[in-house]
Amino acid sequence: MTEVTERFFESLPARAPDVLGGLADGTLQIDLTTDDVTEHWQVRMRPGSVHVSRHRGPADAIWYSSVALFDRLVTGEAQGVAAVLRNESTFSGNVVLFLAFRRFFPDPPGTRDPREVARKQAGRQA
Repeated sequence: MTEVTERFFESLPARAPDVLGGLADGTLQIDLTTDDVTEHWQVRMRPGSVHVSRHRGPADAIWYSSVALFDRLVTGEAQGVAAVLRNESTFSGNVVLFLAFRRFFPDPPGTRDPREVARKQAGRQA
């Protein structure tokens, strides 16, 4: 497991109150593969909280990804939904958990909030 991925999972409980809303309630298992080795992460999500473990067990959804892709997701260099649509990773189960979890990933480098851009443009025109 890479250090960037370890730090990402360690950060989830502290970030959960700001990221997770009311729809996220269930367990997402994330299987990360390098060559022939698969590492398992279980992320138990509830509104405003997350519990992370390295155990494999019953899950409401499972997301399969390579370690390399997951590192790119963690750094904002790739997007989760796009990776699934391109079949670079796969997902099965409760899609709400996947959609909620992807909110933990950062925006791509250089991304700006369109609301901030509009406010700055409106301020210049006034």
